[in-house]
Amino acid sequence: MTERLCHWPKDDSDITARGFPSEAYKHLYQRWGEGDIGVIVAGNLMIRYDAVEAFGNPILCDNHDNRVDAFRKVADVAKAHGSLFIAQLSHPGRQGSATLNPNPVSASDVQLKITWAGNWFAKPRALTVPEIKEMVQWWGEAARLCYEAGFDGVQIHCAHGYLLAQFLSMTTNKRTDEYGGSFENRCRIIFEIIDEVKRVVPDRKFIICVKLNSVEFQPGGQTPEDCRDLCLRLEEAGIDFLDLSGGTFEGRAFEHKKASTKAREAYFIEFAEAIRPMLKKTVLYVTGGFRTASGMASAIRSGACDGIGLGRPLGAEPYLCKEILEGRVSGAIENFIPLPKNTQATGSQLHQIGLGDRLISDWSDEEEVKRWLDKDKMEEERKVAILPKVDSSGYARIKAKSGFEYVRATA
Repeated sequence: MTERLCHWPKDDSDITARGFPSEAYKHLYQRWGEGDIGVIVAGNLMIRYDAVEAFGNPILCDNHDNRVDAFRKVADVAKAHGSLFIAQLSHPGRQGSATLNPNPVSASDVQLKITWAGNWFAKPRALTVPEIKEMVQWWGEAARLCYEAGFDGVQIHCAHGYLLAQFLSMTTNKRTDEYGGSFENRCRIIFEIIDEVKRVVPDRKFIICVKLNSVEFQPGGQTPEDCRDLCLRLEEAGIDFLDLSGGTFEGRAFEHKKASTKAREAYFIEFAEAIRPMLKKTVLYVTGGFRTASGMASAIRSGACDGIGLGRPLGAEPYLCKEILEGRVSGAIENFIPLPKNTQATGSQLHQIGLGDRLISDWSDEEEVKRWLDKDKMEEERKVAILPKVDSSGYARIKAKSGFEYVRATA
């Protein structure tokens, strides 16, 4: 997920001060570490100061301010009760808000022309081949620093429309060089990153895994056949486990698209069933949709997958896994906040856990849901003070009463 709990400079004049672990960030992982979660994958750890998904993202790309030690403290509390702790290395590409990413890069110059949680997105430029090579090195350096900080491994984030997914998908990759066109070319950067991580962290106990879209839910996007072929090639490359998910900001996947998957809870369970018999060594996890212990157990017993990924339920109940294993509960509580606000509301819960609040908002309480939605609407209305100047790229600068600047597309 995305916690957005790390330190951020108020005026953002020094971007190298972004993303330093806070006590709230550490406290969140301390609580999850107490919850008997087998593998904790930390959310969206960014590999660059100038390419971020949101305010408050953790960033680990150098150690100029001893942030490796700060991340080591987080790793220590996350692992204190036996969990493995893995960093999800991520780069937003075109999918970072224009406020924080005014000059984004991507596989090609295809702009994301939607709004998401009040954010707008600037038009990216295509990375040059030398820049792609440098990008591969950044991923490797972030992995090396994670190793020094005590993480048990890294997850290479190739899902949900972020940079590596932009290379994979023909909707966002219009390149004609060795990084575009054929499937082999579009996934080239991923295998170069895996090789670089292995080179800079030769310890074979260091886990390398990949989060991958099984489907994008949009025309021309990555197909299930592409994902199948990529899974097989990733096994050949020697990754330890795959985490199947799906969707992008444009084609959202955090809901059931088919009655057959709704009956079995998981959004991507049918694809997992098709791919798992082809995998000989790679462990397969499925994330998205699981809510009951019986649904999770059924997916494992049927052989559809080897493990279960949980996201939003652990925002509402950080000890959910522990309580299921102890037989105290049979599943997660309901979440009645509608999509796409549903994921944003989980962010509120993560902040509550991190700040040590005694009570976590209950989205199964319809009155509590109404209060949150009303408050969220008020916050959105604070972002409507539009300044009259429109620059040549067709963007209007707007400034909210909160003091933050936003960018809205006008065409």
